[in-house]
Amino acid sequence: MIDTPTSPVTSGLPLFFVITVTAIKQGYEDWLRHKADNEVNGAPVFVVRSGSLVQTRSKNIRVGDIVRVAKDETFPADLVLLSSDRPDGTCHITTASLDGETNLKTHYSVAETSVCQSVSQLEALQAVVECQQPEPDLYRFVGRMTVTQHGEEIVRPLGPENLLLRGARLKNTKEIFGVAVYTGMESKMALNYKCKSQKRSAVEKSMNTFLIIYLIILLSEAILSTILKYAWQAEIKWDEPFYNQKTEAERNSSPILKFISDFLAFLVLYNFIIPISLYVTVEMQKFLGSFFIGWDLDLYHEESDQKAQVNTSDLNEELGQVEYVFTDKTGTLTENEMQFRECSINGTKYREVNGKLLPEGMTDDSPDGSMPPLMGDELLFLKAVSLCHTVQISYDQSDCLAVGGDPFSHANGFSSSPMEYYASSPDEKALVEATKRIGVAFSCSNGDTMEIKTFGKLEKYKLLHVLEFDPNRRRMSVILQTPSGGKVLFTKGAESAVLPFATSGEIEKTRLHVDEFAMKGLRTLVVACRHFSPEEYIDVDKKLNSARTALQQREERLQEAFSYIEKDLQLLGATGVEDKLQDKVQETIEALRLAGIKVWVLTGDKHETAVSVSLSCGHFHRTMNILELLQQHSDNECAEQLRILSRRLREDHVIQHGLVVDGASLSLALREHEKLFMEVCKNCSAVLCCRMAPLQKAKVVRLLKTSPEKPITLAVGDGANDVSMIQEAHVGIGIMGKEGRQAVRNSDYAIARFKFLAKLLLVHGHFYYIRIATLVQYFFYKNVCFITPQFLYQFFCLFSQQTLYDSVYLTLYNICFTSLPILVYSLFEQLVHPHVLQNKPGLYRDISKNSLLSFRTFLYWTVLGFCHAFVFFFGSYILMGEDTTLMGNGQMFGNWTFGTLVFTVMVITVTLKLALETHFWTWMNHFVTWGSIAFYFIFSLFYGGIIWPFLHTQDMYFVFVQLLSSGSAWFAIIIIVITCLFPDVLKKVLYRHLQPTSTQKSQSLPASQVQNLSCMESLCCYQQGQSGCTRLARLLEQMTGRCKASANNCHTSSRNNRSWSDTENLYSNDRSILTLSPIEATHC
Repeated sequence: MIDTPTSPVTSGLPLFFVITVTAIKQGYEDWLRHKADNEVNGAPVFVVRSGSLVQTRSKNIRVGDIVRVAKDETFPADLVLLSSDRPDGTCHITTASLDGETNLKTHYSVAETSVCQSVSQLEALQAVVECQQPEPDLYRFVGRMTVTQHGEEIVRPLGPENLLLRGARLKNTKEIFGVAVYTGMESKMALNYKCKSQKRSAVEKSMNTFLIIYLIILLSEAILSTILKYAWQAEIKWDEPFYNQKTEAERNSSPILKFISDFLAFLVLYNFIIPISLYVTVEMQKFLGSFFIGWDLDLYHEESDQKAQVNTSDLNEELGQVEYVFTDKTGTLTENEMQFRECSINGTKYREVNGKLLPEGMTDDSPDGSMPPLMGDELLFLKAVSLCHTVQISYDQSDCLAVGGDPFSHANGFSSSPMEYYASSPDEKALVEATKRIGVAFSCSNGDTMEIKTFGKLEKYKLLHVLEFDPNRRRMSVILQTPSGGKVLFTKGAESAVLPFATSGEIEKTRLHVDEFAMKGLRTLVVACRHFSPEEYIDVDKKLNSARTALQQREERLQEAFSYIEKDLQLLGATGVEDKLQDKVQETIEALRLAGIKVWVLTGDKHETAVSVSLSCGHFHRTMNILELLQQHSDNECAEQLRILSRRLREDHVIQHGLVVDGASLSLALREHEKLFMEVCKNCSAVLCCRMAPLQKAKVVRLLKTSPEKPITLAVGDGANDVSMIQEAHVGIGIMGKEGRQAVRNSDYAIARFKFLAKLLLVHGHFYYIRIATLVQYFFYKNVCFITPQFLYQFFCLFSQQTLYDSVYLTLYNICFTSLPILVYSLFEQLVHPHVLQNKPGLYRDISKNSLLSFRTFLYWTVLGFCHAFVFFFGSYILMGEDTTLMGNGQMFGNWTFGTLVFTVMVITVTLKLALETHFWTWMNHFVTWGSIAFYFIFSLFYGGIIWPFLHTQDMYFVFVQLLSSGSAWFAIIIIVITCLFPDVLKKVLYRHLQPTSTQKSQSLPASQVQNLSCMESLCCYQQGQSGCTRLARLLEQMTGRCKASANNCHTSSRNNRSWSDTENLYSNDRSILTLSPIEATHC
């Protein structure tokens, strides 16, 4: 049996507190989920049972139930569409709650079930649905339906276009009937709720390493104490004292068991050196601190009404450690707002001017007679563009064919049309709108019929097949039956995905035009067609239907069928669409570069387009030497090129270099020459990877992440193709763009614009890192101060395991007396003014590579803790030695009085030590700092000044009152505290004046440079000559002490009291190649 030196309550209460706080946090989150689940599971739905519609709850739906869903209702399960109120059995839905795409999507029923529009018809339906096992992919579904009619079985393929996903919403359709195939946790929406892989920050890894070191210290102290106890007791005169006598059974017990028992007792005595409460404090700091990102008005985008959001608070401090940024181009660096600019048709370049398609060299003011009318090649090209897409129209399309209404008021210039196009791809929308302006307008789509108006003349096409786009093929196609009855394939896609399969047309001229478009920064697509003979189409139709009805290897068989169909193409032309750069992208990239962060652009665009955008956004400088690793076809060729590039980098090491690599060459480089490729990349200032598949993006991130230096990586993107790299990087940032919300849903943080990345890293990252780094180091420091006197005391009590402190003090030290000041510090500390951090990105380098949690810094705090602990103990011992009388009546202080004196000095010193580390004082800092010391004194007076009937023993009765009544004790407290803190003060003064760091220099800026910045910058927006705070901002500022109650402190009208000069450059760096524009005023 172990004779524990402290009560189980003393040792267990801090652990119980940590577990309780964590349980409350998780329980609250579970309760919110439970509440939300009940709302969803209890929603009323109608199902077909026994020949009638029966109302039930959503949770009662079973696989095979036929469910009715009305307009604007949400689908309660994954349903295969059987019929709708439309004659063709189609319906429109929006999946905004699943992937953020707000465009209308058309879903289809099979022809045999589309006629079942009544409950009686559905009750009589005989059909079997076979489908794949549940999987989370929202865009993949493989199945088939076997319908029995008049004794004959008809098999129809089922794909994603037939599946209505749970969580999607019915639009522009009165009602639909569908059969449930996946319900509950097997639905695709539920399967997407699975947890992402846990990301651990560098701070968390350092913290775990430090804990292991402190665990070794704990074991060492316990072993040393146990050995010394038995070494001392080996002498007769130091035998166990009379008041600690053991029973006869204990004396006769095994020496080994006694050794183990004493060792465990010392572990209990010293276990407080392990800061258990550190975890709950870190959790609270991360949870509460994450709100500041969402509250930051500088990260709020007014146009889209979107604020920054935090999906995980575990990585806040990692924002201050980023060394590599991997960014997508389209929608991230650019606006993803496409505008048609130019095209190439049959080897001739055209551009759109005022709704007219003009050949190159011709202007809009040319005489009408000099402009040739659009003839066969041009019309075929425009028809291909207006028909080869998945664009939807916003109005109810059933009216179009049923009534035959004309939604256009005139043949050309359709501005008065009430309809609007919706598309998942901005490129498709831009192209369809362009053909509409020119005169070939996509006017209606109703099931298997598509209509266009060619200069007012209506043409109907029957849609036979859609060959959907996928990232591997990089193209999409439609097979149509023309008004004359012929069968034609229209294809559009990337230049590298279409030109190799073209056998006729102006291939070389078009290739040159595509390169010219790309050099202008335009996004390019190539358009082609193929005409089928009746026999060819029968063969094509058979292959497609066979592949689509296959339950096994359907994807592979479809790819084979697509490859068989999309060949022998006639090249029609190419399109060039402009995607404008987002605001302040150039300044943001330059700020990241000055902060020591390398930026890599990973894009699927062709390399000419990517290079042009990289130059325009400042990723590549005009004076930078651009190296290329393109179109490598073999391992040997790739290796030789890499060696050439490596040699050039060594020879021209003074010049800045940029590297361009394409996806095919990257695959070769990573196959056999990974080390050489990484050497080339790391010696380049900027890297551009083009023609990248989504998985290649993730592979590049993983390559840097797992390199020997193990840099901290950040990936930022806006589309589904960026999800893999966002999840792979240490920190994933989603841009709330126009390509849905998949990137946002899978990211750690989400922002509305790329320019917000600068403040997120340079300001918030800087703040979060210094706050939590100091929190971790301070916790270890104060626990060393706490337990080391306990260890030293054992030398004076013959290692009898007598505690130096009262058990209540042991329990409350980390919970009450020293916890709040460091928590408030970790929420509000600002080592440097936010404007200075944004103005001087180089300050980010001072905290890079986990510098504040290096082993050297950790050693400093640990040694400092031991030193202070020695001063606490021996200072008190010297001033209260054996022969010292501290009471007026000559009475000596006892054991508990001595321990209380040490504890009092310790609480005051560690609290004032944190005050010395605090640079940014709010009223909350003052309240918790001085309040913690005051609370300790008040609590001790009540605890020791009253006889508590529920306490078994009360060793501390009147001890604290006796201590405070001694003038010598007060003198001892003051002398010991000054002795501990004076070297710290002297060190800070000497370093600041003799060897200041760049951060300290920035703290010493003249007051005029940061005049009138009294409002919290993360909650204010500024106009020229004044700073203005919103009501919410001012409320929070008053809480944190940044703004006083008087409005005059937050609103100034003097032009001399402004945040910065309106002619000042945002960055000042003589080595910068770019000339940056003056900072613009920000308006609330």
